[in-house]
Amino acid sequence: MSLVPEAPRPRVVVSPDGLDIATYDHGDPDAPAVVAVHGFASSGLLNWHASGWTRELTRAGHRVVVVDQRGHGRSSKPHRPQEYSMDLLVADVTAVVDAYLLDDVAYLGYSLGARVGWHTADRIPDRISRAVLGGIPDADPMRRVRVDQARAFIEHGEPVEDRVTNAYLTMASGVPGNDLRALVAMVEGMRDSVEPRPDNAPTQPLLLAAGSEDGILAASQRLAAAAPRAEFVEIPGRNHFNAPTSRAFREAAIAFLQRTRADAEATQG
Repeated sequence: MSLVPEAPRPRVVVSPDGLDIATYDHGDPDAPAVVAVHGFASSGLLNWHASGWTRELTRAGHRVVVVDQRGHGRSSKPHRPQEYSMDLLVADVTAVVDAYLLDDVAYLGYSLGARVGWHTADRIPDRISRAVLGGIPDADPMRRVRVDQARAFIEHGEPVEDRVTNAYLTMASGVPGNDLRALVAMVEGMRDSVEPRPDNAPTQPLLLAAGSEDGILAASQRLAAAAPRAEFVEIPGRNHFNAPTSRAFREAAIAFLQRTRADAEATQG
C-alpha cells in the first residue's frame, strides 16, 4: 500500500505560445496558494508529490498547484531550442497563476524551478508574495553540457565522452516518460537566458536552501546575501539530487511560509 496519496488528474493550462502546461491542484481551493515548480529532467509529481511535499503543505493549510514545466511530465515537449527560454518558462508560470485566478501566491521551486521562481518573483511581484527557492545557483550549470555529444548519442548512439554531459543524460534517462530530445533542446535554448544576479533579485521575503554536500552551496549563499529580504538554510547531509526529499528542508520551508504569511497579515491588520 502506497503512503503517497493518489495524485489529482492534471488540468491543462495553455501557455501564451500555445503549449499545454499540465498542472495538479491539491488541497482546499480557498486555502493560501503555493505554486510548486520542479527541477530539470524531473516532473511536478515526482519532485513535490512523491516526496511528501504536497501532503505536508496541505496538512499545514495550503493549497498546492503543482506545475509540469514545458518539456517535462505531461506538458508539451517541443524539440526546437527556440521554444525554451527563461522568458517562456516565466510566462508559463504566469499563465498558471492567471488561469487559477491567484492573487497572493507563495512560490516553491527547486533547481531549474528555483531559477524560474527567482525571475517570476522579480517580474510579477504583485502576485508572488514570498518564495522558497532550493538548489538555486547564480549561473546555469547546464551550460557545461555538450549539446553536440548529447545529440550524437540520441540520434546515432555514439558514446558520450564528456563527463558532465553523460551525467545529465544518465539522470534524464532514469525518469520514466522523459523525452531526451526535448530536454536537450531545452539545454540549448536556454544558453543565453538571463541568470539570477544581485541586480535582478526579488524584493519579497525569500528562503534559499541548498544541501551541505551540494557543489552550488556557496553560490546559493551568495544569492541569498544579495537579495534584500532573503534567508538561507543549509540542508544537512544532502546533495543537489536528494535535497528535495529532506524532511528538514520541508519543515524549514513550511515554517517560513507560515511565518511570513502571518507577518504580512499582521502588517495589513
